[in-house]
Parts: sequence; C-alpha cells; structure tokens
Amino acid sequence: MKVAVVGATGMVGEVMLKVLAERNFPLTELIPVASERSVGKEIEFKGKKYKVVGMQTAVDMKADIALFSAGGETSLEWAPKFAAAGTTVIDNSSAWRMDPTKKLVVPEINASLLTKEDKIIANPNCSTIQMVLVLAPLHKKYNIKRVIVSTYQSITGTGVKAVQQLQNEYAGIQGEMAYKYPIHRNAIPQCDSFEDNGYTKEEMKLVRETQKIIGDKTISVTATAVRVPIVGGHSEAVNVEFLNDFDVNEVRNILHHTSGVVVQDNNDTYTYPMPMYAEGKDDVFVGRIRRDESQPNSLNMWIVSDNLRKGAATNTVQIAEYLVANKLV
Repeated sequence: MKVAVVGATGMVGEVMLKVLAERNFPLTELIPVASERSVGKEIEFKGKKYKVVGMQTAVDMKADIALFSAGGETSLEWAPKFAAAGTTVIDNSSAWRMDPTKKLVVPEINASLLTKEDKIIANPNCSTIQMVLVLAPLHKKYNIKRVIVSTYQSITGTGVKAVQQLQNEYAGIQGEMAYKYPIHRNAIPQCDSFEDNGYTKEEMKLVRETQKIIGDKTISVTATAVRVPIVGGHSEAVNVEFLNDFDVNEVRNILHHTSGVVVQDNNDTYTYPMPMYAEGKDDVFVGRIRRDESQPNSLNMWIVSDNLRKGAATNTVQIAEYLVANKLV
C-alpha cells in the first residue's frame, strides 16, 4: 500500500502524517509530496526519514492512494493526473466538492456510496463535517426542515500565517497579516471571500455541502461564519427546525450512540464542549442541547471539533481506511 501525502509540509499535511501514524494505517511506502521549494527537504514518519518529492515524480511513482491538502488550484491541476496514473485521490480542498461527478464523503454518513471507479473523492469543509455528523442521525429520525448556524472558527483554518499573526499580536510585534484586521481580542465576521449574494464562500459551503452529504436538497441552511482568536478548533451554535417533533432526551440518546460523536451536556456540572478540550482529538463534541422555545419542533445545540483533525486530516484518513477495508483500491 503506497500512500502519497500531497502538501506534506503544510499545516494539514503534517497532521495527516500524524494521524496515519497514530491509526497505524497499513502503508508499506510513504511518498511525501510538496511544491518545488520544499523538494529535497526531509520529514520524519514513524522514526524514519523521507525526502520530499515534487508533483510529477509522485505521479510517476504510482501511489495506491494520494491524500491531497495543497489548495484548490493544485488539486484541479494535479488530481486528474494522479487519477490517470491509477491513484485514488482523496482531496481536502474545495476543488471537487460540488462537482456532481465526485462523491463528497463523511465516512460515518455516506462512505457506502464509494466504488472502485471513484478515483477523485472530495473531503468536505471542516465546519461542515462537524455539523453534518450531528445532523445526519437526527434527520433520519425527525426530518430536518431548516438549519441556522453561526460558527466561531479557529485561526488554524486559515493556516500558519494566521497563527503567526496572532502570536505576533500577543507579543506586540508588527508582522505579516493573514487578515485585514487584528485577530487578537477580536472577532472577524468574514471567513473566506464574499460571493455575489453577500455570503462568504465558507458560509455557502455549509449550505451546499450539507445538502449534498445528507442527500437532501430540501434542507434549508443559512450560515454566519466568524473567525475568533483561538487555535483549538471550530465551534458552532446550531439551531435546527424539524418537520416532526422530538424528545430532548431521545435526541441525546441518538447522539450518544452516533459513531464519532461525544455528548457533553450536563448543566449541573457545567459540562459542555469547548475548543481547548477538543484540540488534538478526533471526535465531534455536542452539548447545550435544548428545545428552542420560540417556535415548534426546533432545537439548539453547540458543536465543537478540532478542525485540523476530524475537520480535515482524520476524515481524509478515515476515507482511505474505508477504501482499504473494502478493497476499493
């Protein structure tokens, strides 16, 4: 099992390598891949050193699986070349997510759609993954009509440059800016660029990807995405209106038995999810589960997950694990 990690020297790529090692993914050969400026650098994986190679070299090495985290433009150019060489690509960028010919996969929800013919598989947006993992089992039971979500997103979703900006601001150092404004002691109501409708790309990803993953275009979703000065993970305040009524304790029970979801919901002990405790973990945490008393059949929840792990690297590796387990590569 030959595995290429494209973008191996980036923030998500480094976490992918860590997750592959932690989960003992059954690879026999690792191919770390990055842009030309990183070619020849060494990375360490399970105590061994590996030299970073360029894109064409990696294509020629004919990996069984390539985990991509190198940005949309790179994916659009290179994923088809890897696929043409027989490699199954799992792509973490937004490049292929809404392509009707590509599967958009959260393994716990819809991995069963995958076949050997799927040579480019899309990994959803980080904020979408954590939300749909909680919503999918509730939709099966109660039928979701509408979702209103406000996100509180970690700067790690922007990348190393944003982490450096926050560290500089903590230290009072003038440095390169990842954002148009300071992020320290601030909340910026813009994640990604604006679309013509006034929403950001991040907000529209939550709308479009949710419908595609759950497989129901009748679900209405509206979102506000906000960047906050934390590094542990993304948090979301989610309001869900169902077609059918529900029992709050039954909701907790359904989520308690959902793979990949951990319920942290006890007001008496002040137990609820927080990004500082989600950091470094693969689960999606949900709490503050309560009925919306302002209208019928509606529920409020607070959902938190490490955006670099389940929101990116771990979900990608789990797709690869499914492919291997089911002999689809």
